[in-house]
Amino acid sequence: MTFNDINELKNTGFTGFKKISELFLDSSILPDTNGVYLVLNIDNKPTEFLTVGSGGHFKGKDPNFSLEKLETNWVDNTKVVYIGKATSLRSRLRQYLGFGQGKNIGHYGGRLIWQLKDSKDLVVCWKSLTTDPREYEAELIRQFVSVYGCRPYANLRD
Repeated sequence: MTFNDINELKNTGFTGFKKISELFLDSSILPDTNGVYLVLNIDNKPTEFLTVGSGGHFKGKDPNFSLEKLETNWVDNTKVVYIGKATSLRSRLRQYLGFGQGKNIGHYGGRLIWQLKDSKDLVVCWKSLTTDPREYEAELIRQFVSVYGCRPYANLRD
């Protein structure tokens, strides 16, 4: 997978393609199924990093990273900034969105997204699965690493 071709993503079963700002307002479109999801910088535009993002402080933990760490993690020339998994896409993505709105929710994975100035303009797509989403997520990350030499920006672990 090239990770930069929206048609290729659609052809492999990804749907949705909704801006985070849209999902903040109405997340009813999210399916209640196992699956994986991608957070996309659809226009591949350069970003500005925030010293303090909008992520919640779950259990008092500061979710923010240093600007140096954010810059080091950034991956140029890709639309994919995060790959996630869920046993319920609806539940997990609602947690993720709530965390990004500053709520104290335990969705620490992918938190670097919330330190991007235009995080609300990022796009989320998802793929429902009947198999274990952990395996599919791991395979997507492996494919990404084989193309770019590193994990997506907000994936801190394989």
